[in-house]
Amino acid sequence: MIILVKVNISTIKAARKMEAQLKGRDMLSLLDYTSEEIDYLLETALVMKKDTKAGKCPPMLPGKTLGMIFEKHSTRTRISFEVGMVQLGGHPMYMNANDLQIGRGESVYDTANVLSGYLDGIMIRANSHEMVKELAKHASIPVINGLTDMFHPCQALADLLTILEVKGSVEGQKIAYVGDGNNVAHSLAIGAAHIGMHVAIATPQGYEFNQDLFGKVKKIAESTGGSIMQTYDPVEAVKNADVVYTDVWASMGQEEEAAARLEAFKKYQINDTLVANAKKDYMFLHCLPAHREEEVATSVIDGPNSYVFQQAENRLHAQKAVLAALL
Repeated sequence: MIILVKVNISTIKAARKMEAQLKGRDMLSLLDYTSEEIDYLLETALVMKKDTKAGKCPPMLPGKTLGMIFEKHSTRTRISFEVGMVQLGGHPMYMNANDLQIGRGESVYDTANVLSGYLDGIMIRANSHEMVKELAKHASIPVINGLTDMFHPCQALADLLTILEVKGSVEGQKIAYVGDGNNVAHSLAIGAAHIGMHVAIATPQGYEFNQDLFGKVKKIAESTGGSIMQTYDPVEAVKNADVVYTDVWASMGQEEEAAARLEAFKKYQINDTLVANAKKDYMFLHCLPAHREEEVATSVIDGPNSYVFQQAENRLHAQKAVLAALL
């Protein structure tokens, strides 16, 4: 007996088209990606996570080498990219910026061209987003932003993947970000707008979300049925939220501002009183590392609504999807 299996030719063609348009691209910001491309990366990450758990992760990048340049310390970014490349059959190469000639004054132009002759891709965790843009401009291989002062796109993909897993869907959900209007907030808002979420951002005065970027995110949200708003009132932001998110109040390089920031942000702690305004089944997310009893109460981050460790693990799976797509 012959069993005929119906194959959706249009779906296969769409997937192949998506694969072709992503191959060789940089990932500096989610602004450079369409909503469809972000959906594709999230769906790919879900499949890759399932396959990894089942011990069936295919070696999609055999013989490929990812150079990883670090200007800042890292736990999650370094380990997740290293493990991801190994699981995909490739080779990760750690490079401390201080050990490279770029740390001694070699031009970004020269570095980009030299590394392009050795590597298949570059992941960089840097201080300046402008420097990373220059590196990508001159490199002939994909450059992936592992964190800059302006954006953290891989973190946002892991965040969205976690919400998708827990909630089952993301369109129409409300996510409240409370704290510093920083790189994490920027990428989270862009990604959430791309997938039709409603974004509410609460920051103290003087620590607002970038206003030029706000307009761009608003246009994206309007095209997907989402929205974005900003306020100085954390209660307003968190009201009826499906997801509550925060980050440290003083990031790397801001140590001298720590005392001033502690004073400015003291009313923005994610605690039991604040999350009482969210939905009962709200998710708490934090990109980590966290400072308990500063930006978040221990009862919240270690409570039943916290998904921070699932979120951290998802850096691995989201980045594997990025690596497989771009490299």
